[in-house]
Amino acid sequence: MTTPNNGDTVTIDYVLKRGDGEEVGSTAQAGPQAIELGGGNTFPQIEEALTSMQVGEEQSVAIPCDKAFGPRREDLVQDIPRSQLPPGPDPQPGMALQAQGPDGNPMMLHIVEVGEDSIKVDANHPLAGEDLTFDLTLRAIDTAS
Repeated sequence: MTTPNNGDTVTIDYVLKRGDGEEVGSTAQAGPQAIELGGGNTFPQIEEALTSMQVGEEQSVAIPCDKAFGPRREDLVQDIPRSQLPPGPDPQPGMALQAQGPDGNPMMLHIVEVGEDSIKVDANHPLAGEDLTFDLTLRAIDTAS
């Protein structure tokens, strides 16, 4: 049997778990995911694991938080005056807002608290500070031409 190489597109199923074992994502709902190896579209540790796998093989890949989404940064939790919010629905905890970062690139903010005059937002990735484990199953290899 063959293993995939950079440039190949692989089809995988995965289950994503936090370090405590809680499942936080999977391909169960949306179906298998296609990834071009070497394209930088996933964590390097996953690409490395996939290049050693054969179709049908399963493997778990642990990624420490500093190699995943990094540590939680409290400086990314800020209060924003409600007067600076765009028009739209009333802000609620859990809602996401898109804002422009200091570098001009868009960034996602998650509302964590709503006050009368301001809201508290968190710009950390929801999995920042978490060690992650991906349980992978290689379903198919589409060899690059």
